[in-house]
Formats: sequence, C-alpha cells, structure tokens
Amino acid sequence: MVGVIREAGGLTESVHPIGAEALFREHAIFVARFLAHLRVPPHNIDDHVQDVFLVVHKRGGFLPGTASPRTWLARIALNVTATRRRTARRRREEPIESAGELPGFAPGPEREAEAARSLALVQRALDALDLEQRALFVLFEIEGSSCADIAAGLSVPIGTVYSRLHAARAAFAEAFKRQTS
Repeated sequence: MVGVIREAGGLTESVHPIGAEALFREHAIFVARFLAHLRVPPHNIDDHVQDVFLVVHKRGGFLPGTASPRTWLARIALNVTATRRRTARRRREEPIESAGELPGFAPGPEREAEAARSLALVQRALDALDLEQRALFVLFEIEGSSCADIAAGLSVPIGTVYSRLHAARAAFAEAFKRQTS
C-alpha cells in the first residue's frame, strides 16, 4: 500500500494504511457485535459486515491518526446500516425485525433465564434510542471506547460527543425506567 507523508512540528513521518484484510481479521467480530447492537437481524449481519469491509477496501484501508480503527469501523457500520434501512423503506420491504437476544453466558437455567430477561430489558431500552444515539451509547457504555476516540471516529467535536452521550444516557434511562415500572 502507498504510504502517506505527514509533517508535524518539523518532523516528517511515513504512515502506512492498515489494509482491509488485516482490519477484518482483527475487528470483524467487533463489527458484527456492533451491528447486532444496532438491531441488524442475525441473518443480515454477515452481509452488513461484508459491506463494511468493502467500504474499507475501497477507501484503501485505515490510515492511523486521530481515530481508532474500532470507532472508524463503527462509523462505517453505522452508515452502512442507515443506508440499508433507507433502501429497505424505499423498496417498501418488511421492517427490520428484532435481532433477538444477545447470548447470555450465565450457567444454569434459572440464571440463564434471568440473564435473558435482563438482556431483553436492556435491548428494548436500546431500541427506544434512535440509530445515532444507540451507536454512541453502545460504543461508549458497552464497547468501552473513549469519547476522544468516538469523536475522531465519527468526525464530530468532542463536546458534541459529550452532549449526545448525555442525551443518549437520559433517553436510555427513561426507556429502561418505563419498562421496569
């Protein structure tokens, strides 16, 4: 791959992009999990993941810089999901159905059933958020990305991330409260 020459403070460095294949090997599971949190149906996740990495390939890979590969890929996944949903609405396809529950890892049938109920409550509260709020909430609260990484990956000011995260948390808390009361 072709490198990029960067100049900063009088120093010159050559930065080489990380290719789509290497990104796929390292981050495909994260992308699939992120898409599941965005409520992409399980039978469509492989297609969405493929679309994400096709975009990565067309862009020539990830150029290390301010964003982390995960938040950069999350932004692409968010865009792919939004585009596919718009296309589905235009074609008057069936609405995107529930992705079902994410697997719980608690042993025993009682604990597993309780974990599934809790996870379903959380997922329904996530479903109440719009796509962008859900993506931001998942990146920060579930995937553990920093606000700086999210800002760089989504190409928005960090203050915007803080503001949107605050709104997403409030919306999530309200949706969760409605379910449990």
